Amino acid sequence: MNDNVTAVVLFNRDLRTHDHPALTAAARADRVVPLFVFDDRLLGSRFAAPNRVAFMLESLRDLDESLRRAGARLFLRRGDVVREAIAVSRRCGASELHVSADWSAYARDREERLARACEEERIAFAAHPGVTVLPPGAVTPAGGDHFKVFSPYHRAWSEAPQREALGAPRKLAAPAKLAGERLPSLEALGADLPAAAALRTGQVSPDRLPGGEGEGRRRMRAFLRDGLSGYDERRDDLFGDATSRLSAYLRWGCLSPLELAREASGRRGGGAFVRQLCWRDFHHQVLAANPLLPRRDYRPRRDRWSRSRRALTAWREGRTGYPLVDAAMRQLAAEGFMHNRARMTVASFLCKDLYVDWREGAWHFWDLLSDGEIANNAGNWQWVAGTGNDTRPNRVLSPVRQAERFDPDGHYVRRYLPELSSLRGKAIFRPWLTDGFERLDYPEPIVDHDEAAAAFKAIRGG
Repeated sequence: MNDNVTAVVLFNRDLRTHDHPALTAAARADRVVPLFVFDDRLLGSRFAAPNRVAFMLESLRDLDESLRRAGARLFLRRGDVVREAIAVSRRCGASELHVSADWSAYARDREERLARACEEERIAFAAHPGVTVLPPGAVTPAGGDHFKVFSPYHRAWSEAPQREALGAPRKLAAPAKLAGERLPSLEALGADLPAAAALRTGQVSPDRLPGGEGEGRRRMRAFLRDGLSGYDERRDDLFGDATSRLSAYLRWGCLSPLELAREASGRRGGGAFVRQLCWRDFHHQVLAANPLLPRRDYRPRRDRWSRSRRALTAWREGRTGYPLVDAAMRQLAAEGFMHNRARMTVASFLCKDLYVDWREGAWHFWDLLSDGEIANNAGNWQWVAGTGNDTRPNRVLSPVRQAERFDPDGHYVRRYLPELSSLRGKAIFRPWLTDGFERLDYPEPIVDHDEAAAAFKAIRGG
């Protein structure tokens, strides 16, 4: 290796040091410049939801601490990512620039611009895996660029070779004289961006999980030790909350999905959990092949969605009159998170009971979820709406039956709907049928589920 080689590693949503191929490649140079650029285009857009940005800031702080322990630090800039990355590369005399490949339309455009700029500057550019277990395109069906149905994708994915997981670099050397900015506060990030009013108020969900690789790895170890063995049997238990709660750490790259899959494989409960990581990869390969997935129906159904603001507002505020739906929406507001079984139920209710466009629901989730990820958010909403990859597109989930099955004692509902805490037994699932219902601070059902489901199926012809 030539002496005095400097490499820049550009972090985006891969905020970790363990199993980070781009960082490992950059660390082979004599000096490495770990760089993160606050993208004003994203900060001034609806991307900048307070829960997600707060989680990101905590993750950046943790990343900087990890890099400092290895002898480097995280250098921060703000502006256009490509322009700032090239400016830093010039200033430190870098001959290499490394990034993790990503798959949204925005990320792919950024990567292409970065590759062109590096070519003009005669800087070696490399995009590395790491955002998914297998990158989109690693497995494809005969005669197609991506799998449209999950089961055959899962079979191919399970049989495909995987790269080896990498450890965190133990020693890094950074240029001594390169200046960096301080990590800003949530409010400061939005101070001069008119479209980022929510950031200036700093309104985050009060019970959200904290960000960071350290916290993510602690939770990963605890789940693998205490939660994985019962995952398959308990993951739909709403009150038991037996899911991993690792989604936000995967979304921000605080955890490597490959490392997590390898750690879980072969353990009791591991198969069911790794299958969920495969679902995540599945949606990424759908997004890679269909960049407009967040905005356009994957399989158009010619829906003429309802424009009822009353229905949408009731759903957003958790005032639909269906306890499971409302409890789940309250959980989302309080925690920036929602149990997966509840996500399916509330999405089905919005799209198929209220017949409101799935994009309205996806945007609301995007505004609140710490784990909001373009591929998963759009892919899952379209799956439930019947415009995506579900092989049974017209299925309708009953919010009452879902509650009876997955919250049989009503504990999940009572946790988030204190106004119904006085109801005992099965009355919690149909409060409108109980004596004294009018004295509860709770609305009547906004629609009759059976009638709404029948109407939806009539519209869809199924």
